[in-house]
Amino acid sequence: MKRSNDARTGYRWIVLAMIFATYTIAGADRANLGVVIPTIRGEYHLTNTDVGAMASLFYFAYAIVQIPAGYLFGKLGVRGLMVGSMVLTSLSTLFMGVAGSVFQLKAARAVLGFAEGPINIGIVSTINRWFPPQEKGLAAGVFMASIKFSPAFVPPLCAVLLLKFGWREVFYLFAIPGLITSVLWLWLVRDEPKASARVSQSEVDYIKATEPDREASSARAIGPTAEHSWVDRIVRTRQVTLLSTSRSIFGSWNIWGCALGYFFLVGITYSIMTWVPTYLVSVKHFSVMKMGAVASAPWVGAIVGNVVGGWLSDTVFARRRKPVMMITSVATIGMMYALLFAPNNPYLLALLFFAAGVLLNLGYSTFLVYPMGIATRDKVPLAASIVNTGGSLGGAFAPFIVGLILDKSGWQWVFAFLAACSAATFLLLLSIIEPRSAASGDKNIARASSNVESKRLVERSA
Repeated sequence: MKRSNDARTGYRWIVLAMIFATYTIAGADRANLGVVIPTIRGEYHLTNTDVGAMASLFYFAYAIVQIPAGYLFGKLGVRGLMVGSMVLTSLSTLFMGVAGSVFQLKAARAVLGFAEGPINIGIVSTINRWFPPQEKGLAAGVFMASIKFSPAFVPPLCAVLLLKFGWREVFYLFAIPGLITSVLWLWLVRDEPKASARVSQSEVDYIKATEPDREASSARAIGPTAEHSWVDRIVRTRQVTLLSTSRSIFGSWNIWGCALGYFFLVGITYSIMTWVPTYLVSVKHFSVMKMGAVASAPWVGAIVGNVVGGWLSDTVFARRRKPVMMITSVATIGMMYALLFAPNNPYLLALLFFAAGVLLNLGYSTFLVYPMGIATRDKVPLAASIVNTGGSLGGAFAPFIVGLILDKSGWQWVFAFLAACSAATFLLLLSIIEPRSAASGDKNIARASSNVESKRLVERSA
């Protein structure tokens, strides 16, 4: 294969654009159900429990397939499995449109979960192979933003399609983009940069550049710094030895505590995705178009929350992850309480949902960043898969419970339940530690010591 050795290409950003488009479409395929539910429930005589079951079947299947998919990606490579998953996702979406019974609707959602599950892992593997260490955070941020971008535009788009055509046509049309991107992925993306003729040798060398080995020392000196000592006391900053075996990963309460916290947080997120459109139509009596506009507000807020939360974690809290996780859990309790008294004015309600989206997502992405600070590099995927599996199970659990609650009582108990989930997240976060690298700690301590020495020099001069 002939490869240019001239100026460095930037083809990895084309790959990142494909990642964003692929997961945005996958997110749209899972989000469209919540918008059409108010329309199809009468046709199929769906109970709230039926609706919750359809949402839960997707997330149960999604959770089950992740760890096996990760094993297959390691054995067989990414490209073929990714394209297969993308095609199956589109076919499952298409099947939703032709379903003729409640059983077929539920089966289609379960198959959609099995199809989409590997896409997440394939994208993480692609980011790991296509981006150098200093750009992986940005690439992962774009990836996380894509799944929040979908619910921001899906409700108004679905509302237009519902009014112009019908609910079945929503699924027919949503199946098309995934087929297109699967062909583009097969054409444009290779498993490794060096396997692509579009990538210069300079870019390959740049991508392969490594950061200083973070495991150079087996122990991590993690202690309070002069600048953030009060934060370190609250988040329980500790010195630990990096988890380096599968046994230590599975035996770590810090990993399981993070996974359980993510279980509840993702449950809240997907309960909102599944049930907010129904809430707006049945409780607030909004039209389809008005519902679509207001239902997108929490997801616009989610995009903002992810960006701001990442900035807070990296900059304000100097790469500490727990502070924004804890802020999110406490703030979400307050937002669920506020929704009990939500206004009927669509503009005020959209603003309230936007604020809820921001606060719920400040610490959302850091749950998956947390394992990177406590496990060795080769064990981070296993640790992160445990956390992500916990989140997927939460996405299956909470929407179903919301359906049961609505069949027995009212929306005030739904928001109380979601507030309790957020409180559980906060309590779990209190039980895990905040890992802190020796390099970061030493840098902060050195900076603080320098400031103290400067003050002493000034005093002596005086």
